[in-house]
Amino acid sequence: MAELSLNFQFNSPINKVWNALTDSSTLAQWIMENNFKPIVGYKCQFRNEQINLTVDCEVLIVDEPYTLSYTWVGGPINTIITWTLKEENGITHLQLVQTGFEKENQAFHGAKYGWSSMVEGLEKMLETL
Repeated sequence: MAELSLNFQFNSPINKVWNALTDSSTLAQWIMENNFKPIVGYKCQFRNEQINLTVDCEVLIVDEPYTLSYTWVGGPINTIITWTLKEENGITHLQLVQTGFEKENQAFHGAKYGWSSMVEGLEKMLETL
């Protein structure tokens, strides 16, 4: 099994970053349209109609504002996303771990590129909030 792990830093308070990870309308600005709610057991979808992609999710962990985890199932990917947040000296450290890849294949590398690109959008959005 391969595990994708990416680390990011933001000059934003942890609660602002947490909100960007858990508020449906904010998520839509940097990931995809969705009906996400940060409630353990809640089932939702992320949708990108331009590329005909639907990702099914079930929320697994909500430990505000430190840990958020949910399933991420769409196309060839059946994985689990875990976001971990930590604030130090006004900097919020955000770690994304995506587990469940069989190996470092096309889906793994696509996810790595996709998340890196989306988090750039998150960073720009946080600057304007």
